[in-house]
Amino acid sequence: MYSGKTVFVVNPHAGNGATGKEWPRISKMAGDLLGPFETCLTEGPGDATWMTREHLLKGTDRIVCVGGDGTLNEVVNGFFDERGSIRKDAVLGFLPNGTGCDFCRTMPIPSGIRASLETVREGYVRTIDLGRIRFRDHQGGMSSRYFHNIASFGLGGEVVDRVNRTSKACGPFITFIWGTLVSLFVYGKKRIRLKVDDGDERTVDVLNIAIANGRYHGGGMLVAPDAVTDDGIFHVTVIGAMNLPLVFWHLPKLYTGKIKSIRQVSMQTGTRVTATSEQRVLLDIDGEQPGTLPAEMEIVPGALTMILKA
Repeated sequence: MYSGKTVFVVNPHAGNGATGKEWPRISKMAGDLLGPFETCLTEGPGDATWMTREHLLKGTDRIVCVGGDGTLNEVVNGFFDERGSIRKDAVLGFLPNGTGCDFCRTMPIPSGIRASLETVREGYVRTIDLGRIRFRDHQGGMSSRYFHNIASFGLGGEVVDRVNRTSKACGPFITFIWGTLVSLFVYGKKRIRLKVDDGDERTVDVLNIAIANGRYHGGGMLVAPDAVTDDGIFHVTVIGAMNLPLVFWHLPKLYTGKIKSIRQVSMQTGTRVTATSEQRVLLDIDGEQPGTLPAEMEIVPGALTMILKA
């Protein structure tokens, strides 16, 4: 039986408010399976980060995040400060219960609450890589944060911005499909200067570019089929500009794993990526929209210890 201190960081607004309604049931189940723990309920953006950081500094050994990919991203960032990792010995568990849980499609994290709690109880851990991104925030300054899954820019940022401003009552797949379709009609291609590692900088007209640690984003789009979260590299997927009929023709391939067959798609790997544009290009960082290009990204190997299914 685990003997350290456990804190649950819970976003009650996740899953269009479903997490808050279900928390009493989840809390009882967690107590039965895991024993005593402390609960932190977030109220707004950024809460999960400072709550996580505060408890780690006080000696908490195990943080369990309850929410979607956006909440998980905030909790992940709570494990770090400007100098790096706060507590290398602390572990992170995840109970996926939000609109977007794309990371669980890559990682061995069960989607059901009981199954994910049992995974936390079993306590099998593995280190994963993270991405670190420096970008322009909406106030015009430069900010940095970590991402566990995917940072993308172009259409992805437009979709997330739209999705996060609308109701998610229809579930993740319909919500993201609707957001994608609407965004496609108003999106203009973006011209981006892209550099991977020490390669030549190239200028590309794109629909979207994904810098991937995980494989899926956008409610189930398999944008980086070969990505692995502990291989020490990014998988970079560039989706070139296409006209609308061609986009709709190829759209199903983003969900069926056939993205490589699209002629306008190119892929490469690397550990450092820089991207700039003279246009306003929105970012999507793990399902959140915190700013725009320019951006610099680097892989941080073995940065975080997560509780996963054996």
